[in-house]
Amino acid sequence: MMQTMLLRFVEESPVTVMVRAVFEYAMSAERIDGLFRQHAVKQYEGQLLFSSAVELLGLTVSRSRNSLREAYEKEKEAVGVTIKSLYDKLANTELQVSRALVRDTAAQLAPVIRGLKVELPPLLKGYRAKILDGKHLGGTQHRIKETRTLNSSPLPGQWLVVLDPQQMLAIDAIPCEDAYTQERKLLAEILPTVEKNDLWIADRNFCTTKFLFGIAERKACFVIRQHGSTLNGKRLIGKRRRVRRCDTGVVYEQNMEIDHPDTGATMTVRRITIELDKATRDGDTVMHMLTSLPAAVDAVKVADIYRKRWTVETAFQELGQSLNAEINTLCYPRAALLAYCIALMMYNTLSVVKASLRTVHGEKASPERISGYYLASEIKAVQGGMMVAIPPDQWRRRFAKAEPREMATFLRECAAHVPIHRFLKNKRGPKRPPPKRTGGLREKHVSTARLLAQRTAAQ
Repeated sequence: MMQTMLLRFVEESPVTVMVRAVFEYAMSAERIDGLFRQHAVKQYEGQLLFSSAVELLGLTVSRSRNSLREAYEKEKEAVGVTIKSLYDKLANTELQVSRALVRDTAAQLAPVIRGLKVELPPLLKGYRAKILDGKHLGGTQHRIKETRTLNSSPLPGQWLVVLDPQQMLAIDAIPCEDAYTQERKLLAEILPTVEKNDLWIADRNFCTTKFLFGIAERKACFVIRQHGSTLNGKRLIGKRRRVRRCDTGVVYEQNMEIDHPDTGATMTVRRITIELDKATRDGDTVMHMLTSLPAAVDAVKVADIYRKRWTVETAFQELGQSLNAEINTLCYPRAALLAYCIALMMYNTLSVVKASLRTVHGEKASPERISGYYLASEIKAVQGGMMVAIPPDQWRRRFAKAEPREMATFLRECAAHVPIHRFLKNKRGPKRPPPKRTGGLREKHVSTARLLAQRTAAQ
């Protein structure tokens, strides 16, 4: 019976089937509970399983339910605990558990993307690029007693996210409860993950002497924008030479030396400068990038690699538009951070679905053309009915123990049924400058009908 129902949904909404299958494969209840037992230190399971709490929160993050309370009321009898117990569970989720969920999901899904054989071209042959960026969560409601009398917006924390641009997976994420903590202090947790032949790409906020030396010591390379005041003993060597123009300006190159503050060791790096044709949104007309890549890698190529850093910004934007990644009613930091963790897991799920679409539809389904918003809308519209027709335990039996090659084959077959035109982004022209406003300061409103009548009379 499941096979018959599954085929019907594959015909009607293959994208929803693909997402649920991938979710069950990488994030089954058994797997999530296992990660909780492995990484939790103080928190215990009790009557409410961690996987049940994640599932309820996931319904809110995916916008299948409008709020966590609505999701709880729908599953109240199955959950078997009070709403307060659910909130307490989320508010006390340890940070290492949230990080483990992101890392494990990416590790599970990477072989599936390789099995699909549609990895995007590497940014630089011979290196595994990793884009690092930070994300501060938006303010929450004033529900916590200490915040109720404040005019200030309570901030629940931040994440450092590492994106693999070849597979488009969030492969690691460092959560931090204190929104005022300087992002650079979290780099100590990033350095142990640096591997040989990595290529780390990051903005100037992560340009510290110890981080650059740490990457180099692990036989990896970096392309990081230079910060004006965080490098120790920096000095330019030799003359700056003009390379050539790139798409955004003129590229120059010059060597620079920096000193390790503890050991006194010296490292020579290349400083790539772009004199921009058009100022950035921050008003910068010149950009300096530091790199440890060999001289054989052209300076213009280095500048182009740095521009790919915006890939992670696009990922953050999709999380905000397609998913309810920042739930402002979750005021306790650990609960808010867990919600964003689930959003990252769902982003990885959608990345696998997009990769599956590329196997069948080619360039039409390139990452720049597929709309995460349209995919999420389709899932929201169909998932509830599909889960009634095919209960969770049947999905678990079918996909939780699947092999990567089996998953890749199933996703490829489903992708063949996807009407790709329904999920393409709508192109728009350049934004026009806003017209000058008219009307007096006391004029708070106007009648649209009268304005239209005046237009008709003028014609």
